[in-house]
Amino acid sequence: MRISAVVVNWNGEHYLPACLDALGRLDLQEILVVDNASTDGSLALLASRYPAVRVVQVGENAGPARARNLGLEAAGGRWVLLLDNDVVVPGGLLENLSAAARSSPGVAVVQPRSVFAHDPERVHYDGGELHYAGLFSLRNWYVPLAQAEGSGWVPVGGFVSLCALVDRHALLALGGFDPRYFILFEDLDLSHRLRLAGHTILCAEDVVVRHDAGTEGISFRGGRSYPSSRVFYHSRNRWLYLAKCLRLRTLLVIAPGLLLYEGAWLFFVLRQGALGAWWRGKQAFFADLGRTRRLRRQVQRSRIATDRDLLKGGPLTLTPSLN
Repeated sequence: MRISAVVVNWNGEHYLPACLDALGRLDLQEILVVDNASTDGSLALLASRYPAVRVVQVGENAGPARARNLGLEAAGGRWVLLLDNDVVVPGGLLENLSAAARSSPGVAVVQPRSVFAHDPERVHYDGGELHYAGLFSLRNWYVPLAQAEGSGWVPVGGFVSLCALVDRHALLALGGFDPRYFILFEDLDLSHRLRLAGHTILCAEDVVVRHDAGTEGISFRGGRSYPSSRVFYHSRNRWLYLAKCLRLRTLLVIAPGLLLYEGAWLFFVLRQGALGAWWRGKQAFFADLGRTRRLRRQVQRSRIATDRDLLKGGPLTLTPSLN
């Protein structure tokens, strides 16, 4: 199995060397960096230190969802290792993930387990289930690595897109990532659509990648203030996902839970002093409702699974510093 790597980059000059040096030690068909109009020294760094890397320039900062789609379209083979610029992969990653991809028909995504770069003994992302409240219920979230449950290749409800081996044919056949999201919920949306169409998503628990600090102004780790831009995307994108992917009957049945979560989220937003960002998110959702309805019809035509098959209940996962 020949694999292309696609790295999504925006102002990642600080992260790229560790990411690309680790990829360079793997037996990859090619390495592409899709650059979202970086204004730091990323492009100069790529030209001087990594001339063999193919650079795809987006021309604007259209977000990681759009960049991943461009990378999938430009890649040469069927299987693509998608990753963010702040991810460092270990040796042996390709062998394990490709074996998982071949383990059963219908596998479209294999995600490795990730840990924090600053705390490599603690799990960050490990796949998750599709919670009826319109969120991921994350597995082993912030759990010490030694206590994390699961081994081998575990079927999961969805993948977190910081690093994953994906079947580009399967993803592109469903339209890839929805670029309207820009960031947040785009992987939940795609996971749901893949599962509705009958595909399988696996988490490779025995492969561990390191995940660094993320995008300034968007990513949240304990100790940082919660960015207002993230409030906006959460406020808009969760409703985009629900309106696009769930049946109307399902939305009616789960409406009490959705309202309860929205109330709790609004209380958090008020505590953060970000009510304006929350409101702008709702306005943006309604402004794009016509396109959401058109995409909704496409999603519903592709479904061979039911919402009952995919959605889970139970407690949601929260960042410990927000509890």
